[in-house]
Amino acid sequence: MKALICKAFGPIDTLSLVEVATPEPVPGEVLIAVEACSVNFPDALIVQGKYQFKPAFPFSPGGDVAGIVTAVGEGVTTPRIGDRVMALTGWGGMAEAVIVPAAACVALPAKIDFAAAAAIPMVYGTSYHALHDRGRLRAGETLLVLGAAGGVGLAAVQIGKALGATVIAAASGPEKLAVAREQGADHLIDYAQEDLRGRLKSITGAKGVDVVFDPVGGGFSEPAFRSLGWDGRHLVVGFAGGTIPALPLNLALLKAASLVGVFFGQFTARAPERAAANFRVLLDWLEAGRITPVVSQSFPLAEGASAIAALAERRAVGKLVVKVR
Repeated sequence: MKALICKAFGPIDTLSLVEVATPEPVPGEVLIAVEACSVNFPDALIVQGKYQFKPAFPFSPGGDVAGIVTAVGEGVTTPRIGDRVMALTGWGGMAEAVIVPAAACVALPAKIDFAAAAAIPMVYGTSYHALHDRGRLRAGETLLVLGAAGGVGLAAVQIGKALGATVIAAASGPEKLAVAREQGADHLIDYAQEDLRGRLKSITGAKGVDVVFDPVGGGFSEPAFRSLGWDGRHLVVGFAGGTIPALPLNLALLKAASLVGVFFGQFTARAPERAAANFRVLLDWLEAGRITPVVSQSFPLAEGASAIAALAERRAVGKLVVKVR
């Protein structure tokens, strides 16, 4: 089979498409013929050796896939050969086939497109876990989404609306904000041109926001944290901006505010039943049209490195997907 391979940590453009042996599932595992693999920020980190997990070489990037089960290991009763599934893989997804634990597979309804399904596990799984489980976002509350035009940001916009919140989308530039508006955002802030705190004060009538969804970090985290209202929750999702901010903790005391970590990978490992229940909610919403992954561009497997570079350089709006077949 063909796979996009990382042989040593380094620049993204060192990835190469090569022929490798097709793996065989052992007990408890299945082999998925990959139809589509979404592109996520951790893909850029993992090939450069900057991620918290460092796979053994050689490996393929690609953390979530959708495809068809073509082989099962001993003892596996579900899924079955021929089933359509999506799965979190961590890495390995940018290949024509990938091995995953059977328990990691989520059955796909027949009418759900593979590209849309591949865009669900990591970004929608992360956003739903963040907003529902960790942020306790309730109908009628106000949600601020930083980086609102990226894959995980747009997922948070859509999920925030599905949960009944008023959503404030913050991103850089009118084109990105227009996409957030199309996905249901109630208010827009161009934080490349506008003062984030001043606009939030104006929008909320000085009440502040209830929940901050922060996958960006850097210089936007502190003004967002300062803009929380009483009992506000600041969700630490990631650091796409490149730097990890330091926050004055007296602000948490004065606002009775919470700084809440979101580590979706560990959540799925430690609470697989809850993660599976979350995915069932998301697939129900997808079928009902309450959420719709914004796949802005697809790439063939041979151009997977270009897809990862586009995301790393923040040239992407919504989700990028590698179509393997």
